[in-house]
Amino acid sequence: MCGRFASYNAYPKLARRLGVVVAEEGPPARYNIPPGTWITGFRQVAHNVPPEQLKLWWGYRPKWATGKAAQPINARAETVATSGYFKQAFARQRCLIPADGWFEWLATETGKQPHYLTRADREPIAFAGIYAEREDGSLGCVILTEPARGSAAEVHDRMPLILDDASLEPWLDPDLTDRETIRQVVRHLDAGLIEHWPVSRAVNRPGNDEDAGLINPA
Repeated sequence: MCGRFASYNAYPKLARRLGVVVAEEGPPARYNIPPGTWITGFRQVAHNVPPEQLKLWWGYRPKWATGKAAQPINARAETVATSGYFKQAFARQRCLIPADGWFEWLATETGKQPHYLTRADREPIAFAGIYAEREDGSLGCVILTEPARGSAAEVHDRMPLILDDASLEPWLDPDLTDRETIRQVVRHLDAGLIEHWPVSRAVNRPGNDEDAGLINPA
């Protein structure tokens, strides 16, 4: 799964790479982003216009769903294209969420130990996401997940779906709606690029997201 992540350098790097039209100043650095908060993403609304910055609530409940409907933060990549809750957004409302890394918790004899997972080359990470309009008119999103690969599997059995550089533009392409075509042209990041290390348990406090030391090795 992906229940906490960091984004401090990734936004400007991915924005430049995608040619994003930035509507406002970029988001502040955050080192421990929890669900149920506002995050920043990128989308493309038409093929002939560049991608744009997007303000997203991390929690997905389409406006057509009832008030008691689930508000997930993740969606499984294996079933997102066929699930009644997600398939319309998968076809037409895909987004990228810039990150530098994410956190998972490993069970130990002394309790759950948080680990920080990131790219070994420190290049930005692009989470695959989908979004939908919420009842209040804002946009809510989920981050797609897949079975953990490479060293990430040492910490958890799931991980966010991270796209490789060649897949960023196809993922955002609003004219690309067929699920099989999307699966053929979109690839996840090479698992060999992922590394992790234990970090301070201070990351357990969701409100603590301004401390750059949270990602340092414990």
